[in-house]
Amino acid sequence: MKLLFVHQNMPGQYRELVQWLAAQGSHQLVFLTQRNPAPQFAGVTTVVYHPHHRPDAYAYGLSKVWEEATGVGFGVAMAARRLEQEQGFRPDLVLGHTGWGELLFLKQIWPDVPILGFFEYFYNLTGGLVGFDPEEPISDHTPFLLQARNAVPYASINTVDLGRVATQWQRDQFPGSFQSKLYTCHDGIRTDLLGPDPAVRIPLERLGRTVSREDEVFTYMARNMERARGFHIFMRALPKILRERPKARVIVIGGSDTSYGRKSGHAGGFRAELEAEVGHLIDWDRVHFVGTVPYDTFCQIVQLSRCHIALTMPFVMSWSLLEAMAMQTIVVSSDVASVREAITHGENGLLVDFFNPAALADQVIDVLTNPGTYTHIGPKARASVVERFDFLSRCLPEHVRQMNKLLPINLQIPTPSSDVRPG
Repeated sequence: MKLLFVHQNMPGQYRELVQWLAAQGSHQLVFLTQRNPAPQFAGVTTVVYHPHHRPDAYAYGLSKVWEEATGVGFGVAMAARRLEQEQGFRPDLVLGHTGWGELLFLKQIWPDVPILGFFEYFYNLTGGLVGFDPEEPISDHTPFLLQARNAVPYASINTVDLGRVATQWQRDQFPGSFQSKLYTCHDGIRTDLLGPDPAVRIPLERLGRTVSREDEVFTYMARNMERARGFHIFMRALPKILRERPKARVIVIGGSDTSYGRKSGHAGGFRAELEAEVGHLIDWDRVHFVGTVPYDTFCQIVQLSRCHIALTMPFVMSWSLLEAMAMQTIVVSSDVASVREAITHGENGLLVDFFNPAALADQVIDVLTNPGTYTHIGPKARASVVERFDFLSRCLPEHVRQMNKLLPINLQIPTPSSDVRPG
């Protein structure tokens, strides 16, 4: 079978699925992406496409997102046409992300080829990122800007033959008119490759030695240090944690860019803004910003963490939160609906009020001070992720089933067993 994946930042949500399909050895897989250089997977042909058009920085705000999406979508369509004309590749099924307009014009290239689109987020005036943080108030224009931004998912739902959302919370953000075309299933976490490691050690260059589980280490992780992932709340809680736990040190993983929401107006970015606010209260000798790190290093850091902080506004639940739970780390996260889908407070994780840095500090301090009180959480965290989010035993069979609904019988993918149970 011939499959085309489309995601500007390959592999995105298809990290596990594309590799599993390639390992079957019976499919021709092509991945269209803007990422250059793109990751290379055995059995997958990577093709870099370029947007046909980018809007000017001063383009009209209500049409700017749509203008960019159409430029991206047309760039994908032209790349798809070249794939067929120059390489003879015509897919039996297209899988791609709908958020940037990449799928908008593929039916104009291949009217009869089914498309399975991933729907990540729909912008509402309440219940999500927008208007949640009083430090980022909405304006009178916000409702109009959100409606204009949602033009892309509105067009995409009429382009795809079937859509997917990762969690029930994400599904609930989309209008009722979308619901009959969506199925809900997480991308999937390879829990069979994740677990605790009591012997883990990592070097901390500035410390001049390695650290292990014997050290009192807690962690914070986000793709970028920004408001959407509660970096400001973490930084405001940090002085109290370090003051109350004089032997503790924190490892902070993440970049200094902005993935969601507005960029900081501070010359040095949001991290510098928070350092200016609370830096005089922090013992910097015990704070280690390590930036973005390879996946294996991220896992090692989380494995030695006695308490992992994973904050978020009501937004898409990060893979790293579930991965930390799969490694039996005690996770402290935000008490918001998107996280409550995975964590029940006191059972398989700990939840705190997003806007209460003191409560966050107190919870982390208690975990570090009284570890015996929380020994049940790690194993239950792993068990819950295995049960609901494991790629091989839970998510993969559903993805294959839904893909097969769009394919003729002679092209259907053999359904993987759902009896695979990670240890």
